[in-house]
Amino acid sequence: MDTTLTAQRLPFSFRSLGGAIRLESLAVLLVLVVGLSIASPYFLSLSNAFNILLATSVIGILGFGSTFVIAAAGIDLSVGSMLGFAAVVSALSVNVVGLPWPFAIVFALAAGAFCGVINGLLIARARIPAFIVTLGMLGVARGAALVLTNGQPVYGLPAPIVWLGQGRPLGVPVPAIIFLLLAAITHFVLSRTRFGKYALVIGDNEAAARATGIRVERHRVALYTLSGLLAGLAGLLFAARVNSGDPTAGTSYELTAITAAILGGTNLFGGRASVIGTLIGALIMGVLQNGLNLLAVSSFYQQMAIGGVLVLAVWLDQINRGRGRS
Repeated sequence: MDTTLTAQRLPFSFRSLGGAIRLESLAVLLVLVVGLSIASPYFLSLSNAFNILLATSVIGILGFGSTFVIAAAGIDLSVGSMLGFAAVVSALSVNVVGLPWPFAIVFALAAGAFCGVINGLLIARARIPAFIVTLGMLGVARGAALVLTNGQPVYGLPAPIVWLGQGRPLGVPVPAIIFLLLAAITHFVLSRTRFGKYALVIGDNEAAARATGIRVERHRVALYTLSGLLAGLAGLLFAARVNSGDPTAGTSYELTAITAAILGGTNLFGGRASVIGTLIGALIMGVLQNGLNLLAVSSFYQQMAIGGVLVLAVWLDQINRGRGRS
């Protein structure tokens, strides 16, 4: 069975760095940049470019985790809530428990990974549909964050942690650097390692994956654990950026992360995925939100725009799948 990405079957996609990237995605990003440059004189400034990367970093990291899960024909609706839970656990570990600042990093990653393991075990072992499990985790993780903090943000993180969210070596935001480095790492894992190729094979044909000896259940647990781990990292960066563990952080971020992955060429039904494409999709979402902010568009309309882009992304994916069959 062909386990490579299927860019060659998609007339309007091309193979780039081992991943299928939609020309439509690049075109949308270009149109947005040109249009917003005309609409706002501040859009093309270097400081605004860094602001876009900073705002995109958290969504992009969540999107990378979603890319792996969706590649294997899964879905994770809980990444936004896991982000908030990880941010709270991280802040409490140093502010309330009084642990040294490195534990804030450890606890954030552990909290996200723990939620991911629970998701994976319920989906792979208990055979509960991923939609139901992760929707349940969305409520559980958010509720746990609210209970732990009594609904109030936990302010005041150690300076080294705050630097992770607010530091700017050579003018570049630290979260943006982490985001781009992580894009390179996860791209390599998805396109060049057995772990990534197995995810694509499972998403393309689970029965064939089992026939070739892939331990599908174990791999699904690992994929959801990775998604949770990256959500924990995103929660840490979010908390560091605002200098607090906010139990409401990450609300609706799962929608934006999934949209970024699908915009970048990841097939909603599995079997095809691209981390570089997700990077482009996240930039589209970041540029769109930044431009709407510069144009003083209400946040209510911004939510409508994000929802519309998600529908558009799925529609484009369906069109590409139809062309791939013809």
